Amino acid sequence: MTIIGWIVLGLLAGIIAKILLPGRDPGGLIGTTLIGIVGAFLGGWISARFLDHPITKDFYDGQTWLAAIGGSLVLLIIYRVLFGHSRSR
Repeated sequence: MTIIGWIVLGLLAGIIAKILLPGRDPGGLIGTTLIGIVGAFLGGWISARFLDHPITKDFYDGQTWLAAIGGSLVLLIIYRVLFGHSRSR
């Protein structure tokens, strides 16, 4: 999978993470999208490096999607914990 494939996967993973973890985000749509992209890369790296599940080059592989969504969820939670209360409601 190319870098463009990872970016598209990250965009979709960010949307799915937002659906799974609804609520107000300090960064809005753009922040959540960027978190999704970075989370996809992070999830893929963690999966390959520490969990001994190398990411395949297939865009439609289930493990790749789970790693990307998991990485996005983790980053979204960390982002909300760190910056969630700095925005006035």
